[in-house]
Amino acid sequence: MTLVLSQLFTGISIGAVLLLIALGLSLTFGQMNVINMAHGELIMAGAYTVYMLQKVIGGAGFSLLVALPVAFVVAGLMGVLIEVLLIRRLYARPLDTLLVTWGVSLLLQQAARDLFGAPNVQTRAPSALTGSIHLTDDLAISSSRVFILALALIAVAAVTVVLKTTPLGRRIRAVMQNRDLAAVSGLATGRVDRLTFFIGSGLAGIAGVALTLIGPIGPTMGTNIIVNAFLVVVVGGIGQLKGTVIVAFVLGIVQSMVEYTTTVSVASVIVFVVIVAFLQWRPQGLFTLRTRSLA
Repeated sequence: MTLVLSQLFTGISIGAVLLLIALGLSLTFGQMNVINMAHGELIMAGAYTVYMLQKVIGGAGFSLLVALPVAFVVAGLMGVLIEVLLIRRLYARPLDTLLVTWGVSLLLQQAARDLFGAPNVQTRAPSALTGSIHLTDDLAISSSRVFILALALIAVAAVTVVLKTTPLGRRIRAVMQNRDLAAVSGLATGRVDRLTFFIGSGLAGIAGVALTLIGPIGPTMGTNIIVNAFLVVVVGGIGQLKGTVIVAFVLGIVQSMVEYTTTVSVASVIVFVVIVAFLQWRPQGLFTLRTRSLA
């Protein structure tokens, strides 16, 4: 039982990381139908924000707290800049957005190499997040993983509140359900798109802050995680926040359980095969978007 609980908590922690990575992508991909391959580099920007702030602010704990809103704004503004300069001209052309944002990701990776160097760098974790929480004598959970789980749940709750209770959330949902009808109803869909891209990109920055607690930072860190983010979004259902949450934790738990009996590489292959089989059975994903189509 201790072994099962240990792997379960490990899977939940993996799922929390996946959720943070995919949350912003779910928002922009779902509403705007933009395949943003530069999402990983926005995560990288959030991670390097922590690195730079720790050079200015001495305390690791205080710098981490400051980095959360700063990374949100930095990554959000980068996302808005990409949307205004490039993506705005490519709506309804998802394959073109894939190619363009892939080029942007390469440019951002090179910019990171020029600014911070090619080797990976490491940030300091707060002392409160360097140990473990012991549930029993044989069962312990990493404090940093618990923090990431709490951060992921807070981010999901915040996005849910914005989408369900605020005027901005109602406008986002209207554009997501039927862009043309929202436009003729008087909504400034371009402004809604920019705000949505700002929020989605900002969430990527927060994910980057969280990732500094579990690994090094490097120019290519975004490339290593972007595929997993897209898998979570696609399997959960395009534009479906609840699907993203469920699939992130399910995939994390499945990968944790399979890793125990095999290896990390084999577990990744098995999880990928399971995803492909699921999409063959249900290509629209776990949940589907209800639209107000006039057709």
